[in-house]
Amino acid sequence: MHIDPQRIRDAQSLLARHFGPTRIARAASLSSPGHDVFLKLETDLPTGSFKVRGAIYALSIAVRDGLQAVPSIDEVVCASTGNHGAAVAYAAKLLGVRATIFLPANPNPVKAARIRALGARLVESGVDLSAAIAAADAYAAQASAFFLHDASDPHVPVGTATIGMEIVEQLPAVDVIYVPMGDTALIRGVASAVTQHRASIQIVGVVAFAAPAYFLSWNHGTVIETATCDTIADGLAIRRPLTANVAAIRELVDEVVMVSEREMVAAIEHLYAREQVIAEPAGAAATAVLLRRPAIAGTSVALVTGSNIAPNLRPAGFG
Repeated sequence: MHIDPQRIRDAQSLLARHFGPTRIARAASLSSPGHDVFLKLETDLPTGSFKVRGAIYALSIAVRDGLQAVPSIDEVVCASTGNHGAAVAYAAKLLGVRATIFLPANPNPVKAARIRALGARLVESGVDLSAAIAAADAYAAQASAFFLHDASDPHVPVGTATIGMEIVEQLPAVDVIYVPMGDTALIRGVASAVTQHRASIQIVGVVAFAAPAYFLSWNHGTVIETATCDTIADGLAIRRPLTANVAAIRELVDEVVMVSEREMVAAIEHLYAREQVIAEPAGAAATAVLLRRPAIAGTSVALVTGSNIAPNLRPAGFG
């Protein structure tokens, strides 16, 4: 389940051509005597979310491998609720590859606009991510395109592992890391990197009450699908876990907790008012846990994973 550290270092070198490490900032409003909370601000990245790390690395590897074959990759396809789609569109533009992005119907307009602005073709299909994945898979097979599936591509977690490496380099004393958990590529990468650095670092995954599939699967040790995943946190809106990913998080993740829609909204408002940080619901999910149950000792990091907040969820005073 662990990623070879050399592969993570190679990913760091590749991504360094495009952007530097993201900031880690102490959150005074979440800290207390004897306990420091830091925010890892993935919102600094080019598409406003952590997803660009996995997309650039995975597509770069695919293009490299594809150029050794005939025909080489000339179109990449993905399914997304928005941030992975924007990341793939960005990576495709960097690498000179056409991109077709499948989103569920009525997506976050901020994310959809970002995808279109990056020159990708956007297709709305289905009522949720699972339906969009099925449509993207069918299209990729018909078009002989490369399907960059965020949840199952083996290279995406290598890209996200660079976040974990940055955290232990920026904050060697870290004790606990809170990670929003959608399709699990993020938490699998982060956990693999940091626990190889120091096994005692605790990894806490965060899901939405309204999308509990990975929480249930982690608890029971087997895949448990849910009928719906109707949450404001589109980045956490998963209802069909993958078997391999359940096995991985059972090994790598120490705890999984759920947060409510109201708690994520409160965390968005808190981050904006008290820390001057803009976060979308999934991006604020880790902070929501710390607002509910402040840690009492040591050093914690909450990942703020995305800033592409829909207009109807923007906090008061947002410009």
